[in-house]
Amino acid sequence: MEGKLNVQTENIFPVIKKFLYSDHEIFLRELISNAVDATQKLKTLSTRGEFKGELGDLTIDVKLDPKKKTLTVSDRGIGMTADEVEKYINQIAFSGVTDFMEKYKDSHEPLIGHFGLGFYSAFMVSDKVEIFTKSWKDEPAQHWSCEGNPEFTMEEDKKHTDRGTDIVLHIADDCKEFLEEGTVLQLLKKYCRFMPVAIRFGEETVWVDSETDCDKDGKPKRVEKKQPRIINDPDPAWKKSPSSLTDEDYKKFYHELFPMNFEEPLFQIHLNVDYPFNLTGILYFPKVRKTIDPNRNKIQLYCNQVFVTDQVEGVVPDYLMLLHGVLDSPDIPLNVSRSYLQSDGNVKKISQHISKKVADKLEEMSKRVENGERRTENEADASANSPLSTLHSPLEEKWDDIKIFVQYGMLTDEKFCERAMKFYLLKGVDGTYYTLDSYREKIKALQTDKDKTVCYLYASDAEEEHAYIEKVKAKGYDVLLMDSPLESHFINLLEQKLEKSRFVRVDSDTVEKLIPHDDAIPEKLSKEEKEKLQPIIEGEVDKQKFTVQLESLEESDAPMQVTQSEFMRRYREMAQTSGGGMGFYGELPESYNLVVNINHPLISRVLNETDAEKQKELVHQLTDLALLANGLLKGEALSKFLQRSVQMI
Repeated sequence: MEGKLNVQTENIFPVIKKFLYSDHEIFLRELISNAVDATQKLKTLSTRGEFKGELGDLTIDVKLDPKKKTLTVSDRGIGMTADEVEKYINQIAFSGVTDFMEKYKDSHEPLIGHFGLGFYSAFMVSDKVEIFTKSWKDEPAQHWSCEGNPEFTMEEDKKHTDRGTDIVLHIADDCKEFLEEGTVLQLLKKYCRFMPVAIRFGEETVWVDSETDCDKDGKPKRVEKKQPRIINDPDPAWKKSPSSLTDEDYKKFYHELFPMNFEEPLFQIHLNVDYPFNLTGILYFPKVRKTIDPNRNKIQLYCNQVFVTDQVEGVVPDYLMLLHGVLDSPDIPLNVSRSYLQSDGNVKKISQHISKKVADKLEEMSKRVENGERRTENEADASANSPLSTLHSPLEEKWDDIKIFVQYGMLTDEKFCERAMKFYLLKGVDGTYYTLDSYREKIKALQTDKDKTVCYLYASDAEEEHAYIEKVKAKGYDVLLMDSPLESHFINLLEQKLEKSRFVRVDSDTVEKLIPHDDAIPEKLSKEEKEKLQPIIEGEVDKQKFTVQLESLEESDAPMQVTQSEFMRRYREMAQTSGGGMGFYGELPESYNLVVNINHPLISRVLNETDAEKQKELVHQLTDLALLANGLLKGEALSKFLQRSVQMI
């Protein structure tokens, strides 16, 4: 038989070669997907009793013959009759899967293809493609051949007696890389390593116990052995019931997905949804620490166990792109080449569901346990603030590693933020964790200012801000540690969400002004003395960088302190991490307040010193001490301070 392919244009092959598929390498995925479908169809027919023969070995074979320049994909599925070849091959874009799915709607075997164009991707890399196929029905085998143009030949094939289909690709000269074993193996592992039917390609060397040779201790020697290479796991972890998997199983699968990631995941979420869409998968929480991993493409998207892409924007909310793992859904709409996601209502639903499942998991982990027993919410609340309590939650154990992830989610997803307000944890500088509600309850009595606003005091670096922390703690106040790169943005969010609340870093003002009350400390200097003192101090500091403020503080407080405006510092930090929209703040030079304690004896000494040089030297020394305490004294200024200190001693 000879004929022409039933297509609308003589130029269909150039279209297929150059435009239909985004990447030539996916031809192998398409051909093996077809082989998987043929095998799954046979299983369905066997289950229903329509096919009464032996299934036998259903492994799909991929074979290379560099001498003949051929690559062959063979299956022992349902095969095709002459009429079926005419219908599904000669009439381009009539999908056999669509036809089969309509007939067997309630089949339990998932089918991959939908478009009927997958087979023709073979012509992207081939000068000629042959099909040798024999149907499971009692009909003659067929040999179909085409050289990349609308002409084809088809004839009976008396040599082909076994059920199934062989697709033989005669690789084109400009695609010789697909005749290299390493290239083919790489593609198989990329696209096919979790396909639901075993795939065999070449051989591999393994070490096994010898059946005949033993060492001097009588133990079998380890010897090399060649065996067929099965490149896929037909039953991956995400297809199994969560109750059948242990933590070790999940970790093993994680390293199977990401063999170059040597850190263990913190925990995982196993997704298994069948309504209103189909979705399975496992998402792992990696350690995020202080920075957001720039390599965000760590979630692999599959369609019926066929790898599609790791570009999952749209399917996964932006903040969840930090997670690692795998998602599998036949309901995610793909373009004809299965290479790009298309806009669809299901995608949004899937995205929302994934976000909800993440929030569910974190909220569940936030419940406190004692001695390994889960506690009720009321029991936990009753004893959570007790200093003798051994209550803790699994979330506390992981919090430092996932905090930045939760903050990112709360900043970018309003629904997630609403959920997270229940389980978000604040951490004290002493390492204690609190929910937002329990911490507010803890501090509101002592840390409510004269305007009835609850003041949350925090440090960004417990070491660098140690002196400020100690002053605050001496007042009986509590201090939080807020040290993530997103903290400035996140504090703004909390101030919007928490009623009558504000956050103040411990070095942003003097202790008395961090949480202002109505009581004021009496001043020991008169108005005239303060007017005389101001220019003396200002004359010895960089007025571009420092604003001198005369304050009435406790006599025991330092003579001079350096503080930085909470508002300006916070917005400068936000501008540096936001990447736009706040450029004005980001370009402002750093500025500080030099707070002079007018009640300190050394300040009175400065004021009363008659020797101008000694007065100047004393101001320098006191200023440098304040800068040193804040980590701002460096280089030449630090060297001069040390020399001056020795001389003064």
